[in-house]
Amino acid sequence: MMEGAQLIEAETGQRYEVFHTDCPARDVVDHVTSRWGIWVLISLRSNDLRFYELRDGIRGISEKMLAQTLRALVQDGLVWRKVEPTTPPQVIYGLTEFGRDIGEPLTELFDRITRRLSAHSPS
Repeated sequence: MMEGAQLIEAETGQRYEVFHTDCPARDVVDHVTSRWGIWVLISLRSNDLRFYELRDGIRGISEKMLAQTLRALVQDGLVWRKVEPTTPPQVIYGLTEFGRDIGEPLTELFDRITRRLSAHSPS
C-alpha cells in the first residue's frame, strides 16, 4: 500500500485510490459536488422533472450549465434521461437508485443547514 493513499475496496473487489487524480470515484464526487450538481440531485429527489422544470426551479443556472451538469450526472449513472417522441421532444430526468442513494445525504445536509439558519435568523 502506498503511503498517504487511502484505498477503498468496491463490491466488485476492485480497489480505488480515492486521493489519486485518476480515480474514477473522484470524477463522480466532482460532478455531485459541483456548483449545480447538488441542486440537480436535490431537485429530483421527489419528482421526475422535464428540462425546463429543472431550469426554472434552480435559480441562476443557465441552460448550458444545466445541460452540461445533467450530461455528467447521466454519464455517472446518477440520473436517467428519457426522451418522449413528441414535437418538440420532451426530455424527462429522474434519479437512478444510485442517484437516490447519493442524493439522500445531500438532502439531509441541506435540511440541516436550512433548519440551523431558520433557528438563528433574526426575528
